[in-house]
Amino acid sequence: MLDSCKLKSACNLPFIYNKKINTAGTSNADVPLPDPGMYQLDITLRRGQSLAARDRGGTSDPYVKFKIGRKEVFRSKIIHKNLNPVWEEKACILVEHLREPLYIKVFDYDFGLQDDFMGSAFLDLTQLELNRPTDVTLTLKDPHYPDHDLGIILLSVVLTPKEGEHRDAELSENEVVGSYFSVKSFFWRFQTQSLRLSDAHRKSHLWRGIVSITLIEGRDLKAMDSNGLSDPYVKFRLGHQKYKSKIMPKTLNPQWREQFDFHLYEERGGIIDITAWDKDAGKRDDFIGRCQVDLSALSREQTHKLELQLEEGEGRLVLLVTLTASATVSISDLSVSSLEDQKEREEILKRYSPLRIFHNLKDVGFLQVKVIRAEGLMVADVTGKSDPFCVVELNNDRLLTHTVYKNLNPEWNKVFTFNIKDIHSVLEVTVYDEDRDRSADFLGKVAIPLLSIQNGEQKAYVLKNKQLTGPTKGVIYLEIDVIFNAVKASLRTLIPKEQKYIEEENRLSKQLLLRNFIRMKRCVMVLVNAAYYVNSCLDWDSPPRSLAAFVLFLFVVWNFELYMIPLVLLLLLTWNYFLIISGKDNRQHDTVVEDMLEDEEEEDDKDDKDSEKKGFINKIYAIQEVCISVQNILDEVASFGERIKNTFNWTVPFLSWLAIIALCVFTVILYFIPLRYIVLVWGINKFTKKLRSPYAIDNNELLDFLSRVPSDVQVVQYQELKPDPSHSPCKRKKNNLG
Repeated sequence: MLDSCKLKSACNLPFIYNKKINTAGTSNADVPLPDPGMYQLDITLRRGQSLAARDRGGTSDPYVKFKIGRKEVFRSKIIHKNLNPVWEEKACILVEHLREPLYIKVFDYDFGLQDDFMGSAFLDLTQLELNRPTDVTLTLKDPHYPDHDLGIILLSVVLTPKEGEHRDAELSENEVVGSYFSVKSFFWRFQTQSLRLSDAHRKSHLWRGIVSITLIEGRDLKAMDSNGLSDPYVKFRLGHQKYKSKIMPKTLNPQWREQFDFHLYEERGGIIDITAWDKDAGKRDDFIGRCQVDLSALSREQTHKLELQLEEGEGRLVLLVTLTASATVSISDLSVSSLEDQKEREEILKRYSPLRIFHNLKDVGFLQVKVIRAEGLMVADVTGKSDPFCVVELNNDRLLTHTVYKNLNPEWNKVFTFNIKDIHSVLEVTVYDEDRDRSADFLGKVAIPLLSIQNGEQKAYVLKNKQLTGPTKGVIYLEIDVIFNAVKASLRTLIPKEQKYIEEENRLSKQLLLRNFIRMKRCVMVLVNAAYYVNSCLDWDSPPRSLAAFVLFLFVVWNFELYMIPLVLLLLLTWNYFLIISGKDNRQHDTVVEDMLEDEEEEDDKDDKDSEKKGFINKIYAIQEVCISVQNILDEVASFGERIKNTFNWTVPFLSWLAIIALCVFTVILYFIPLRYIVLVWGINKFTKKLRSPYAIDNNELLDFLSRVPSDVQVVQYQELKPDPSHSPCKRKKNNLG
């Protein structure tokens, strides 16, 4: 009988044909021999040159599709109004065999219409050398008009055999033929390929270190505007990680002073691609220049000051780059749990004890997440099943479980550990269906603020939709433990939040625009109503109320001292606290925002299906960027007001207690210390800050504090839904016994 290991080795991948002589001595030109293995194709889509014009203005809005066989494996972003677009986008594709070429097709994006074809080309994968980066120039052609010149596409490709995928060379040809036509081998082949894909996904998200980058300044940048200046900003990319700096208006020597971190996924470091741009409202941003940082050339545990000359442009960028080794994330089986080991638990508790306040301020706490199982998931495959795997994210830390195939009730039993850098972070757990031919299908998601976690309790969380506004099918069972140092957490609250590398791009939505407008209107109406109330007192609409207001005005003005401002805020916080603990909660649940959020996806779907309603979107498309800016400004203004309200409403008790401590300190300081001394200390600190710390990053502690308070929309998103009683563990056991 054929050895099972050899059978799986022979059946996992497609076959190539080779002319051989079989054991009977007859020619066997069509006997399949095993392919050497699965490959990883890393592609960098560089740029296009002299592409075809498809729009009336003599330009195009090009984007590129990559296909293998008939399946699309990658689609680039759209570069508007450019015949020489620069993409610099990377794609990682798993290739089962090399017989199928890579098919590249370029299109011109037309909103509301069918996209125009701009040319295509083929890349023969069999001609690539393994493990060697290759620059490829492809000439675009139209099969119907082969004589037309449609420009070129420039790529960089690397073809790499996957580790552990080499076939057993000792298989005889008869074994190969037998295994190929075996039905059993077909299923083994499919299962092993899928497992390998899951392993590749998981390995690609385990990182080995941190790159800390401080963007200091730019010098002598190229002037792109008619006034001889620019509005520069900088984009950074390391693999799939991205960061975009703030825009510095009207300057050629911008001072950014921004700090952020990237993760290292490769031992050798990698390359950071840096591009500088000039912001242009209403049209495509101008390219200023580019440069790179080779991390493999930098020593670890040391800060490097780099002054980088911009290529294809003018000027220089000044950076601070530090590489540090780290082991802040891990994944293991349920049997290997850090907190269940008493000795290890004591070490963790000691690390975050109150006595170690000033030891490594960035290390705030420890998070352990047990992803146990899920039940009743959505069906994503035509077979009536799904291939679910789970993604656990904390800020920019991202880990994956293995995939459980053909199952709607998967059991993962995995333990994830993270170091907490900000106790106000939100743990996101997302369930996907693995699809090896295209991107994974979304099955459900939950978002859990760390401060709302009850340690050591196994809970069933109802999965939500992508917007986190309503339930979807299924529940996931998690057990979470959080250990943190409260003093470190409080200090970290007063510095800027960590920015996520990968965030959804701003989209223009009529429903979202309306929602943000209503939110801002509600905040403004609070001020308007207060003004009406004061005006009614001045107009003596109610004589008793006006008389009381007049007496209060005289008393306050006559006895006013500066320390009374934080004292009044302190009294307001205390008053709301006693209302809550006495059961007279004055916090009104805002159903308007929740209802709008729940209906948002449904309304957008209706708009897409109803062609008569698309006229509104078509009209505002010409000013899309302006509308998105207005939409975002409305969101920021509304969120600011809602965060102030939620601070006083004790939405996050930790932050409200922190506000009480701060207000007590300010009250005492203002009571005992004259104002002139306080202003003097503040001014001396501001004037000497750059002298004492030239690369210090400016920040506003109050705004950093408020950024941790959730807005009303986030309150709805983080709200825990009640699971179906039939999903409780006790109920499930009774049903099984029955």
